[in-house]
Amino acid sequence: MADRSDLDFTYSLTDRVFRLSMGELADFSCAKYDGDFSLSLEEAQLRKHQYIGEQVGIGAGRRLLDLGCGWGPLLDYVRRQGGTGVGLTLSSAQLSSCRHHGLDVRMEDARLVSRGSVGEFDAVASLGAFEHFCSLGDYRAGLQERVYRGFFAGVADVLPEGGRLYLQTMVFGDNMPSPERIDLDALTAPALPPRGSDAWLLALLGRQFPGSWLPFGYEQVVRCAAPSLTLVSSSNGRLDYIETITQWNARIGKPSLRKTALKLMLVPRWLTSRDFRHAFTSGVSANKVCFERELLDHWRLVFEKPSGVRAQAEPEYRFEPTE
Repeated sequence: MADRSDLDFTYSLTDRVFRLSMGELADFSCAKYDGDFSLSLEEAQLRKHQYIGEQVGIGAGRRLLDLGCGWGPLLDYVRRQGGTGVGLTLSSAQLSSCRHHGLDVRMEDARLVSRGSVGEFDAVASLGAFEHFCSLGDYRAGLQERVYRGFFAGVADVLPEGGRLYLQTMVFGDNMPSPERIDLDALTAPALPPRGSDAWLLALLGRQFPGSWLPFGYEQVVRCAAPSLTLVSSSNGRLDYIETITQWNARIGKPSLRKTALKLMLVPRWLTSRDFRHAFTSGVSANKVCFERELLDHWRLVFEKPSGVRAQAEPEYRFEPTE
């Protein structure tokens, strides 16, 4: 999995720039436009939170566990609806920001969640964190589906019968090469593949999100959840994600003296880290282009814990907590 240092590279280094651009409770996951791209980014993010609330039940007296809570926008929505939210993250900057805003957030590995570690919740949500649960090394070792099944078993453990999980995740899309045609070494090699190629875009993503590997389509996600959770509904958000990234890029690129000063503080990192240069200064929004080329796809999945599912005495795949 992407460990704490990987996630700090992706999220903590750019923390203050992102919050200055998006707001203190920045929402760093796909908004929900439903084809109406006249909506503002804030309106589309609110629509997403309302949709999650309708699907899993958010309101007074309800407890929700947010796995990979980011800067806490969903937890804040739960709070404003009168519910109780608890978030888990492995980003030190996100942890500090969430706690500063009075949110109950803990530095814990979402893959290790169990009733014994966090208690029982009426509902669980995870927006974007699933993308980091399997690493390239896990995939090469043949562990990808074991990782996913272990995660879903843990989620089922904290839910009552009938309790729901809302999962929002990127997956590899229809135009992603089949596994046997992917040059895995090129994804992490010092030299990048030819600029503009699909392999080049995927290599950039590998540097922006180190330690992370995606599922091959939402069908793989559903199959791995099946022993513990039943799929209730699914909807595709690829076009929504393209619009969301467009709005993010416009706001991040808007001139600001404070953002310029913060970016200047990252110059030493730019000078000393080739991966940092590749990840953040390639001049291309790699994830947006990958969505446009359908190398990536995006799904919103709602699962429910059926009756008769028991917690495993021992997880199928033993994770080691991040130090």
